[in-house]
Amino acid sequence: MFQISISGEMFYGLLLALGSFLLAMFLTPIYTHFAYKYKFWKKQKKTAVDGKALPIMTKLHAHKFKRAFPTMAGIVGIITVAVVTFCCNWDRGQTWLPLFGFLGGSVVGLIDDLINVFGDGHGAAGLRAPVKFAMITAVGLVLGWYFSSKLGWSSIHIPFIGEWILPWWLMTIVFAFAVVATSNAVNISDGLDGLAGGLCLIAYGAFGVIALFQGQWMLVGFCLTVVGWLLSYVWFNVPPARFMMGDVGSFALGAGLGVVAMMTNSLFLLPIIGGLFVVEAGSSLLQMIWKKAFKHKLFISAPIHHHLEAKGWGEAKIVMRFWVIAGVLALIGVFVAAAGGIA
Repeated sequence: MFQISISGEMFYGLLLALGSFLLAMFLTPIYTHFAYKYKFWKKQKKTAVDGKALPIMTKLHAHKFKRAFPTMAGIVGIITVAVVTFCCNWDRGQTWLPLFGFLGGSVVGLIDDLINVFGDGHGAAGLRAPVKFAMITAVGLVLGWYFSSKLGWSSIHIPFIGEWILPWWLMTIVFAFAVVATSNAVNISDGLDGLAGGLCLIAYGAFGVIALFQGQWMLVGFCLTVVGWLLSYVWFNVPPARFMMGDVGSFALGAGLGVVAMMTNSLFLLPIIGGLFVVEAGSSLLQMIWKKAFKHKLFISAPIHHHLEAKGWGEAKIVMRFWVIAGVLALIGVFVAAAGGIA
């Protein structure tokens, strides 16, 4: 049975969240000014990974691209989280890795966004998928090497079973897998106003609770710093959104979330707490496999949130119901952490 009081460390974590929220609220109008001045307009994606047209998704979201709709709002989050962490929550053992995972993912996403916004408009709207995959894999491998070799992590906890001891090289690969999988899953989920932001807010909050149970106060502070920014982002991004997070935000959030899961020794809880990310990424993968195998679609459009849109669900309805499901999954994940010996 856990007995948690508002200690000085926990209070400090809440101050970090508040500071992050206020800084993001201050920076967002500045971003908006430059986004409109320099025309950070998002180009609509009209082709899938296999190069085929996406007529259904193009039709569903045509109304958004009839107006000036800036992207790369994730830059606000990158600056906010970096400033708060560098200035107020800097710790080699607990915040270096999640911050550099966050920043590493943001670099990959920023390059993709810049090509999308300022490219010539021909071909793919951003980096080719294999290039993004290779870049985020490199980030994951470097961070995984540091995690295993420098911080000395050598095991992964399996709830209700115990520790799974791994050699440093395999731990590095597992770490990289967590970063790559979560980065891509969050990026795929970023397709409706406020969807990815809300899902990540809940996921970071859940892992922050697990870190709190473990006494990793600096890591709690990092998670709450991200939550503070996301509260500001969701404020501006509920339907109808003022801007898009962009890959700079979604890749940063996904990479950071993967790192946080490893830092809390909760890799096996990531598919629970981030269950909707699994569903979103899984539906896209299943759609591609199904089309190759059976020469027709399984879903009207993928990922699953676009399928629900095509079935007639309103955007706000999908987003809010996904938030509710994510909240339930987060509660289950925290319970499993407590009961399964992780917390």
